[in-house]
Amino acid sequence: MTGSNAGQFIRLGETHRAQIEIRIDGESVPCLAGDTLLTAMLLNGRLLRHSEFGDGPRAGFCNMGACQDCWLSLGSGERVRACTTEVRSGMVVLTREAS
Repeated sequence: MTGSNAGQFIRLGETHRAQIEIRIDGESVPCLAGDTLLTAMLLNGRLLRHSEFGDGPRAGFCNMGACQDCWLSLGSGERVRACTTEVRSGMVVLTREAS
């Protein structure tokens, strides 16, 4: 990726894993089997969510499931931590509440 579509992170290794696709807020996003949801989002230049307390965009914090900063909703309504949830092909992710 280049320009404004460049991710915040760049994958340097483990490129041999199978490529899969998930949907984030209706947009198709490529990732690799075994990635966490946090990894997939940051590699694709996405923030995780906007704070419900009005203090701006969030991109995770501890990366190990302790800080509670990366909760997202799946299309099924289930809430998951992006840093500890492995992507699944066809996964539907919502970064904001349905309006």
